[in-house]
Amino acid sequence: MFAKSKSFLFSMSKLFHQHQQWREMGAMAKVRLKWVKNKNLDHIIDTETDLKAACILKDAIKRSPTGFLTAKSVADWQKLLGLTVPVLRFLRRYPTLFHEFPHARYASLPCFKLTETALMLDSQEEIIHQSHESDTVERLCRLLMMMRTRTVSLRSLHSLKFDLGLPDNYEKTLVMRYPDHFCFVKASNGNPCLKLVTWRDEFAFSALQKRNERDAVTGEDGLYREFKRGQSALTFAMSFPRGYGAQKKVKAWMDEFQKLPYISPYDDASNIDPESDLMEKRAVGVLHELLSLTIHKKTKRNYLRSMRGELNIPHKFTRLFTRYPGIFYLSLKCKTTTVILKEGYRRGKLVDPHPLTRLRDKFYHVMRTGFLYRARGVGMVSKEELLLDKVDDEGPEEEGSEEEEIVEGSELEEDSEDE
Repeated sequence: MFAKSKSFLFSMSKLFHQHQQWREMGAMAKVRLKWVKNKNLDHIIDTETDLKAACILKDAIKRSPTGFLTAKSVADWQKLLGLTVPVLRFLRRYPTLFHEFPHARYASLPCFKLTETALMLDSQEEIIHQSHESDTVERLCRLLMMMRTRTVSLRSLHSLKFDLGLPDNYEKTLVMRYPDHFCFVKASNGNPCLKLVTWRDEFAFSALQKRNERDAVTGEDGLYREFKRGQSALTFAMSFPRGYGAQKKVKAWMDEFQKLPYISPYDDASNIDPESDLMEKRAVGVLHELLSLTIHKKTKRNYLRSMRGELNIPHKFTRLFTRYPGIFYLSLKCKTTTVILKEGYRRGKLVDPHPLTRLRDKFYHVMRTGFLYRARGVGMVSKEELLLDKVDDEGPEEEGSEEEEIVEGSELEEDSEDE
């Protein structure tokens, strides 16, 4: 028994020594990096802001008992939709989706209903939600499994609905069909929340672990086999802005970071020093996993802020995005701050697009067609065209060069508020 105790104390001493080393690394290599502008990724935010607003309006019209919305009812939705133009002007910009007609009683009041094209796209979306429901349930379970109490407020979840690819009425359809997975509860402050009923071991496997295991199976990477034997740490894919990768201090810092043990976002981290470099890598892993769960590999910073406590990430977590520009990109387009997982994109396109993102590419094609040919009215997009898997391989287009511009003197304020 004494031998076992001695062995245990030796192991704890070794762990403590390693932990002290991990803490010292941050002090040894604090590198201050300037924000770098990426035109391709910024353009994605530009186009998808309008796409998301159009999708929200489409769902609102579909939910309406009358089957249409009046210009008056949506007049104050501009901030909610994240638009830089009035909602009425936005609706009129896309006649291929929204058909304008006068109100039956008030002739001067514009009303909008969905066009046949929009209804066809919506029916295709319903089919995708039904055929990929198991995938949606898994992503929702994973999100809840990362939360400290396995719960998330419905307000926070509603903000992430578009990014997670949840159906419009997920509370009444998706959630209610899986009582062994989810239930509704009330938080201590009275806010309604969604709670995970049972922990799912089969889902407790991060995107980073999946990628490394896949590479190991295909023989592309022997690192994962070493990781499983406890001989190495898993590494994050890095794509540095031009000029950063060549800087010795940045390379040395990233090498130290990559060598730190990888803590899965689904593992208990309560025994890790919150001020240590190990906890910082764990926080990076949590943000990496959450962005991996989104179908567009991006979301707004404010949506993450509302879940910060449950995710057990630092109060000033924006610095993690700016400290690791090889993993994340912050876009300041459209009067908001959006964080993007860089490995999810290549030359302005999603590397592994979800079927729902392909449908949204069609949606964007219809929007752009209506914008370019508004004078001709609706009907510029054929039904046959919309039944294709892709429409001219179009999504939000890549624009500009691949160059990334270092903006001198630009600092991202942690406490600045988005819309």
